[in-house]
Amino acid sequence: MRVGFIGLGSQGGPMARRIVEEGFETTLWARRPASLEPYADTAAKSAATPAELAAASDLVCLCVVGDDDVRQVLEGEQGVLAGLRPGGIVAIHSTVHPDTCRELAEKAAAQGVSLIDAPVSGGGMAAEARRLLVMVGGDDDAVERARPVLATYADPIVHLGGVGSGQTTKLLNNLLFTANLATAKSALDLGNALGVDAARLGEVITHGTANSFALGRITGGGTLEVLAAHAATLLRKDVGLIAGLASDADIEPGIVLTAADATLAMMQHPR
Repeated sequence: MRVGFIGLGSQGGPMARRIVEEGFETTLWARRPASLEPYADTAAKSAATPAELAAASDLVCLCVVGDDDVRQVLEGEQGVLAGLRPGGIVAIHSTVHPDTCRELAEKAAAQGVSLIDAPVSGGGMAAEARRLLVMVGGDDDAVERARPVLATYADPIVHLGGVGSGQTTKLLNNLLFTANLATAKSALDLGNALGVDAARLGEVITHGTANSFALGRITGGGTLEVLAAHAATLLRKDVGLIAGLASDADIEPGIVLTAADATLAMMQHPR
């Protein structure tokens, strides 16, 4: 399978490199030529436009930032869909609205192309170690055809259902992570107020039944203020998306959204 990869940031870059290293014929495209320089020592080729990349690919993976970026790369005269032949697959690794994936999947299907949503969790180091979590939504056949490429950087790869289900799952994961930050911070603050050193309390909990990934991000020297500097905008976006989905479905999200909102408020006004 020939692979095209767009989105060579801190997450996508290691993913693309793993694909190349596993021997897949790979073509890269980036808005800035400087983004391609780190791959000069690999067998990867580069394309002048997303359409040119797609014409040389059977599977195109996107790891760009948001909904608008995904649409810009896929649509238009020089977009991926303009160059991808019938039978091709698009995998959206970005975290975006499920409806964005469903709408684009319909457009892709009209020209014989399959689209799967495959948001990821774990970061660049996990991709390098081949243990990135990939949450996939899409047609069974398309998912299985893409699986060997996904397996170059991911384990586990969880197929959750139709297009959009991967995005919904990723948003729920990020909602719970955001909520867990608030509960972890509140527990540490309460312990400190009761005379238990927060660092020592964190050390105990990380070895106990209440441990969580979120707790690990704010113990050992980390703070919500530090986390907010690079994650607050994305977490606010994801919490807003899942809250909107719940509202549209007339579902009460309950305490988890309340806790997530508390985290976002703490990040905005750290103390």
